[in-house]
Amino acid sequence: MEVRRVAVLGAGLMGHGIAQVCAQIGKYEVNMRDVEQRFLDSGIAMINDSLARIVRKGILSEEESKKVLARIHPTLELNQAVQDADFVIEAVTENPTLKKSLLMDVGKFAPSATVIASNTSSISITEIGAATGRPSQVCGMHFFNPPQLMKLVEIVRGLKTSDETVELVREISIKLGKDPVLVKKDTPGFIVNRILSQALNEAVYLVAEGIATPEDVDKACELGLNWPMGPLKLLDYIGIDTDLFITEIMVKETGDPKFRPSNLLKQMVRANLLGRKTGRGFYDWSKQ
Repeated sequence: MEVRRVAVLGAGLMGHGIAQVCAQIGKYEVNMRDVEQRFLDSGIAMINDSLARIVRKGILSEEESKKVLARIHPTLELNQAVQDADFVIEAVTENPTLKKSLLMDVGKFAPSATVIASNTSSISITEIGAATGRPSQVCGMHFFNPPQLMKLVEIVRGLKTSDETVELVREISIKLGKDPVLVKKDTPGFIVNRILSQALNEAVYLVAEGIATPEDVDKACELGLNWPMGPLKLLDYIGIDTDLFITEIMVKETGDPKFRPSNLLKQMVRANLLGRKTGRGFYDWSKQ
């Protein structure tokens, strides 16, 4: 199957980056859809900012940057976004009900041959696939933030995902300059989040129990484990609410108490201390 046009559903933190990578590296025509004009405007602004930085570094010319933007087509209409798409990447909020409702409509509007990928970081691909009415053509395609820079893509096979769908997603990932890994079974958290969620949660427990400050926990991991960024600063980038959602999904789906989130995480979400996006989490981002 030859892919010429990609629909990216969601223009937010992940969606705009995925759309940029598809247009810039994959050279696909990209329909980028969101539910409000302000979200589309914000997504395009972030793409413009990213491209400008790439141009300043000499990686891309001004003319090439304009061509990338010309390949991205913002729209508010789902039908318009997917009706001519060969490949759909869903990148909306990590909410099972929202994702299933959206992909149910994608299943109705997209051509019968269209393959659908979800950028979910924790929700069951089997469950998402069932909602589309074409589960053999649904696969997980989990990018990492920021999609423009991070090389990894987790390809996640649902219970009914076909070999052909997995191979197509692998080929597209490589064309986008990514280095994919295959998650052979549909398991909560896939590979990275299954490992990382416990490490991040333990870092929160260290702070909650008064054992160390966020700064010292992060310094210990950066200098002692050679992490490029400490776990608590990383949580501020990911979003405290997103991490809490992932850990709660892990507990619910596995029944394993080792994934149980710290009460401090819950308190921070209640206080809207969600990290960079609200200006404060474990760190103060309000002046940055």
